[in-house]
Amino acid sequence: MRYLFFACLLLISHLATAQTGAGLKLNEIQVIGSHNSYKKLPDPRVMKFLLKFRKQLGDEGNPIRIDYGHLPFDSQFMYHMRGLEIDIYNDPQGGALYKRKVNAFVHGVPVRSHVEELKKPGLKVLHIKDVDYQTHYYTFKQSLLALKQWSDAHPSHLPIFVNVEPKTGGPGDQSSALRFFGFKRVVPFDSVAYGEIDAEIRSVFGDSLTNVLTPDRLRGHYTNLKEMALDHGWPALDACRGKVVFIMLGGSKDTYLKGHPSLQGRAMCIYGSPERVDVAFVMQDESISDSANIVKLVKQGYIVRTRSDIETMDARANDPHRKLTAFASGAQITSTDYYVPDLRLSTFEVQWDGKHSGRINPVTIPARKADWLEE
Repeated sequence: MRYLFFACLLLISHLATAQTGAGLKLNEIQVIGSHNSYKKLPDPRVMKFLLKFRKQLGDEGNPIRIDYGHLPFDSQFMYHMRGLEIDIYNDPQGGALYKRKVNAFVHGVPVRSHVEELKKPGLKVLHIKDVDYQTHYYTFKQSLLALKQWSDAHPSHLPIFVNVEPKTGGPGDQSSALRFFGFKRVVPFDSVAYGEIDAEIRSVFGDSLTNVLTPDRLRGHYTNLKEMALDHGWPALDACRGKVVFIMLGGSKDTYLKGHPSLQGRAMCIYGSPERVDVAFVMQDESISDSANIVKLVKQGYIVRTRSDIETMDARANDPHRKLTAFASGAQITSTDYYVPDLRLSTFEVQWDGKHSGRINPVTIPARKADWLEE
């Protein structure tokens, strides 16, 4: 009988460890995050107009690629998302995104947004300037406040990985014909604007960034982030619960790094080539063709972001191949638009079995057989 008692104790201990992730490091888990997390479905009248020119727009401009949307952040977190992506536009004077130029061609849809926040200077949030503008959060600060409010209310949550993309172009940058019709170029990000990103994060999370896993905190005693990653020197998962890590994708990394060698004093990490000494996060979005390389990078110690679906195609085909490949690759962050199925398209869904918040990484710790994690 006592052997049965001890066996039960061991089982309970294993289950508790599996759920809490005790003894794990930050790179030894996997989570699912949403892609363009702020985005609502496009205005149906705009979509109807764009679809008329589907052939002329070609594959890259095919409007079905933007025919997806998300719930507000707090609802996404309840669906176990532990990653976000926020696109931001530089608007130092205010008003650069107040008008939606595509609406001039759509009957009954006003060009002026009538959104007062868009008249004011600051960083704005939306997908494609003048075209795909429906968003839950008009400003970067609004999106950060929504994130922090949920995080503060759930202090033991798994770390949330937030991809921040400074947008450097739009339709007005790509076409002189569109500029003739009033589409404006995107305001570029300079050193002042990159400083504004950090300032906005500090304004919401506090000057000390206590609950942010900054580059300085992740680097620890190492010389640079690459050295930390390759030495598997990531912090313990227990120390990362209730915290957020911001990672810049796209944009000008050299401008963001100027005056901040190895990202010293910066609020955000960066995605980049593993050859860079300031990189511990690598983006490999093609989870199928990049699968072997993702496994290699994860085993080396990097945190990798990949995607389980791209521009609605996998959902339309109801094809789980990319999703399953992403999960098996060991990529720590898998990005999706379908944590809830879009039944207009199919029953395609991206969740862990049992719909948990995360799991132990089967590549970094194969002996744990991908046990699930909560919070």
